[in-house]
Amino acid sequence: MPSSTRVRYRVVGFMLALGAVTYLDRACIATLSPDIRRDLGLSKDQMSWIYSAFAIAYAAFEIPTAWWADRMGTRRVLTRIVAWWSAFTMATAAAWSFSSMLVIRFLFGTGEAGAWPNMARTFSRWIPRSERGTIQGIFFAAAHVTGGLTPLIALAVAGLCGWRWTFVIFGVPGIVWAIAWHRWFRDDPEQHPAVTPAELAKIVAGRDQSTTLHEGWAYWRQLLRHRNTLPLCLMYFPNSFGFYFCITWLPDYLREQHGFDSMRLGFFTGLPLLLSIVADLLGGLATDAATRRFGLRIGRAGVGAASYLVAGIAMLLATTTAHPELAAWCTATAVAASMFTLGASWGTVIDIGGSHTGVVGAAMNTSGQIGSIACPLIVIWLQQHYDWNAPLYLIGGLFLLGAVAWGFINPHRKIFE
Repeated sequence: MPSSTRVRYRVVGFMLALGAVTYLDRACIATLSPDIRRDLGLSKDQMSWIYSAFAIAYAAFEIPTAWWADRMGTRRVLTRIVAWWSAFTMATAAAWSFSSMLVIRFLFGTGEAGAWPNMARTFSRWIPRSERGTIQGIFFAAAHVTGGLTPLIALAVAGLCGWRWTFVIFGVPGIVWAIAWHRWFRDDPEQHPAVTPAELAKIVAGRDQSTTLHEGWAYWRQLLRHRNTLPLCLMYFPNSFGFYFCITWLPDYLREQHGFDSMRLGFFTGLPLLLSIVADLLGGLATDAATRRFGLRIGRAGVGAASYLVAGIAMLLATTTAHPELAAWCTATAVAASMFTLGASWGTVIDIGGSHTGVVGAAMNTSGQIGSIACPLIVIWLQQHYDWNAPLYLIGGLFLLGAVAWGFINPHRKIFE
């Protein structure tokens, strides 16, 4: 028998690049917001709606796109997703008013919807069960490397050629990725000519058998009524709410509440995502190690709950200090602790989703996107009616509620059996 190949790690490499491009295109708008608001004459409230327009579209099209991927495979669906969102990243440069920017960012969100569930489905078909938490952690680390560096990159590029050309330049990598992905990738390792029998045997060992139920009311009732679905969705809501604060209003919070200048602002705006890189990697390793030692429930739900507990405490501590740098570090630590859960979260999606991983992941991620929709609007309302600490109280409380939700998730119990 030929020696085992490592084609699956090339698939992981494509997914790492996907995560990087996703965060590059998604996170740059917050950094460029002051220039955009000045040139287009936008208020903070209007900018909040622009942020939320992306999340509304993302949430609306998340489950349909994931359902399509479960039926058709991720090769074609991810090609469409990345090409679409890259085109509308470039199109953002052409916005001339509030309404035009709102429509463009809505269409951008429509295109990007389903990216994360497609990632999870790809891993469910290509990655052995024993490696899934670690690989998920590596994936999100790559995404957060780019997210953490995006403020610095965006400021540097915009300083050279303005915010409009920055969006054009940032759209190019996604087009290149989509072409390469469609040419090389296959939906299942059995279809790829470079995969040897030895590697194939390792990949499929313990993999859930595919089922054919993909439509009809019975399918959706099973998803919506299963006892894992609601706590899974409630658990993920604070993760996206807290993250979206980082890529929308965090720069304004640091500037207005703590008086950061542009140099420190670039660093501390990116700090939550830079710390998240370490949290992603350690969280992925921790969930797999804890699963091997203590079983699946402790390895997933126990790790997730403990991480959210740390996140909630750190975010609440950020409201108690008058030292700007300490407040920024507490906020960054809270976000990183919430990102520590990602390996466990998406590992659980694969555990309970099986061959329906795309739709289960989309249900969870849609709940997260509801948090993303609400975050910019609620944050700016709280800030205007109270102060900048009020949103941090809310986010800290949501993290603590997420810890409670983990207690009701059983990764042994599959949604579709």
